[in-house]
Amino acid sequence: MTDARAFQEAVTSWAAGGPGGPARALADSLGVRTAVLLEGLSDLAAVEALATQHGRDLAAEGVWLVPMGGAMNVGRYAATLGPPGLGLRLTGLCDEGEQRFYERGLTRAKAPLHDIYVCAADLEDELIRALGTERVEEILRAEGDFRAWQTFQRQPAQHGRPQHQQVRRFLGTKKGRKIRYGRLLVDALAPARTPAPLDGLLARL
Repeated sequence: MTDARAFQEAVTSWAAGGPGGPARALADSLGVRTAVLLEGLSDLAAVEALATQHGRDLAAEGVWLVPMGGAMNVGRYAATLGPPGLGLRLTGLCDEGEQRFYERGLTRAKAPLHDIYVCAADLEDELIRALGTERVEEILRAEGDFRAWQTFQRQPAQHGRPQHQQVRRFLGTKKGRKIRYGRLLVDALAPARTPAPLDGLLARL
């Protein structure tokens, strides 16, 4: 088991009501100083890709990315990782519609709110807007998903919708697709086109 998986499992267990000892021991041995609260695995893939693009080894720097399995879990994770628990510095990324969960959870954990970066709709929407739909279609074609994308566009529910909204919805129609494209879309970004929430988050790590 890798250090990252061991720490993630120990934190998840503690957040679910299990013992805190294993997470404390791992945090000490790994030199963890910052926890990045992420809603799910697609956000994790994107942030990992961005860090790699900038030559950063976040784990070696004491920064650990924590996918929480949904924004509604942020209160438990903030309490586990923040001042009431491990005492780590907390930062993170969230969707605009889920911001209230982050604010409530961090306030209860007595952690500052200013290091949470908010995506206008969600991270996929930010990445699609940054790249443009033509570039995203090129990536879909390269990954063998272009025919499925064209079929999706012909569905009645998609008629009249802006193309960037269609792409965003398409990425969520198959299990694992958002995770895979979270990395691919970041890899396709020019540094100057990095969406502000991602750029701000990485700069603060």
